[in-house]
Amino acid sequence: MRLRHGLLVSVVLLLFLALFLDSGASGQPAPRRVVQFTGLVLTSDSLKPLPYASVWVKNTRRGTTTDYYGFFSLPVFENDTLRFSSVGYGEEYYVVPDTLSRSRYSAVQMMTRDTIHLAETVVYPWPTREQFRYAFIHTEIPSDDYDRAMRNLARAEMRERFENMPMDGSMNFRHHMQQHSDRLYYAGQAPPMRLFDAFAWAEFFKAWREGRFRRSD
Repeated sequence: MRLRHGLLVSVVLLLFLALFLDSGASGQPAPRRVVQFTGLVLTSDSLKPLPYASVWVKNTRRGTTTDYYGFFSLPVFENDTLRFSSVGYGEEYYVVPDTLSRSRYSAVQMMTRDTIHLAETVVYPWPTREQFRYAFIHTEIPSDDYDRAMRNLARAEMRERFENMPMDGSMNFRHHMQQHSDRLYYAGQAPPMRLFDAFAWAEFFKAWREGRFRRSD
């Protein structure tokens, strides 16, 4: 009798333990599936790509940045929350759906500009306006600076600088295009000779009288 009672207790304990283990195993959440999340980050006002924006999985260290065209690709889990951020734009969040039928998912994320208005700041070289007004009225310009400026603006000085100043990029381009135009204009014929040009001879004699051909040394 005691043997039957002990055997019955053992069977009951085994059944209870089996039921407990089965319920514990079925109560564990299913593993989340990995999804390759790709997308574009655009500006909401102009729909232009937003390059180098940060895309991070919230509460983790997994993330990436968009390329020059606003494209990104990142492996995530279902139900992950993505955080989008960029300088000058407000943060945006996106939750990966858990009802996906494929292991790939794409989306377009819009970013809104975050405008920050700062208070006006006026910088004065003097502590007060009265000191600035007094210094502005009573400041005397040195005469040597004025004389130096007048010498730099003299006609002879300006003419010498103009004659010795090399051509810049724009002038070189115009000179090259003028030569190219002259070659096309006289294509198939002999170009005129300046030897019989009266205006060229007049310029030559004028330069000779002014001493332009004298050696500087």
